[in-house]
Amino acid sequence: MAPRWMGWTAQAALVWALAYGAVRVWWAIHGAPASGPLHLELIVFTGWRAVGLCAAAVIVVLALRTLQWHWLLLFAALGICAAHLVACPILLLDLVGALLPGLGMAYNAMACLSRAACLIEGLLVGATAVAYLRRWRSECLFCGRTAVSTQMAKTPSWAWWAAYAAVAGCMIRLAAQVMVGLVGIHWQGSLRLVIESTIFEAAFLVAGTVLPLMLVHSWGRNFPRWLPLAAGRPVPRWLPLGPALVIGCLMTVYFGLTMVIVIANTLTGAWRDRFGSLPLAFFWIAVPGYLLWGVGLLVAAIGYYQVTRPPCRVCGRQ
Repeated sequence: MAPRWMGWTAQAALVWALAYGAVRVWWAIHGAPASGPLHLELIVFTGWRAVGLCAAAVIVVLALRTLQWHWLLLFAALGICAAHLVACPILLLDLVGALLPGLGMAYNAMACLSRAACLIEGLLVGATAVAYLRRWRSECLFCGRTAVSTQMAKTPSWAWWAAYAAVAGCMIRLAAQVMVGLVGIHWQGSLRLVIESTIFEAAFLVAGTVLPLMLVHSWGRNFPRWLPLAAGRPVPRWLPLGPALVIGCLMTVYFGLTMVIVIANTLTGAWRDRFGSLPLAFFWIAVPGYLLWGVGLLVAAIGYYQVTRPPCRVCGRQ
């Protein structure tokens, strides 16, 4: 017996890829909506390349459903999943632009929906790949564990290093902001702008300090005793894990690509036309800081996932 999601994930991936692929064909002919700092709807996979990505998703999902086990097929599916994630990291900016419109960030609802559709397609392909792996290699279809699977007794040292690296990355980014005189922070103006700027900066600091540390300290698994109402109670597992995985993944992809752009524009001298009034030194400090923050958060989230993973309710493995 298999969990329900393994029964519908492949079909959903096929339907989604075909539907989204049809939209991509239309946009390849008539033009796709564009927004964001690069004025692109998707990164790397634009025009007919986006159509090809959808076609690749259809082919690999059909192969996962019909063919027997092979590592190359699994790697191909995971590669296509990763390609979808690479294509839509601007969703990170879309979230900020949609929730805090007063900050003036570029936002296009149709482009945002397209990126979200691309992300969902990638997740469905990834879930189909996980189902394929479990079907052929795992001893329990519900948890994916094997006979050699073990539960971590405590947070591994690499997760600690990653969490504090994420905090360091946030501090590096703040240092770059101080260097240019806090450009982009709007403490004057309309009341709405002040409120939204305050919310953004507070969320920025929480995501860069509290969230990564929550993944490796005991108060990330049980609420501290001084906290009213929730004192000593278990922290819902996905409360820190969900935001950490999403933010860490999107930041890693987005700022990884941004780092490539900064390097390329530095070598060619084109940065004067691409990055506005901010000095190049700002990007050489801020972008590596963001990247360290994203990678650290993602790795620490993986450690938290492994440490807090409950025993399987079906096979009982730890």
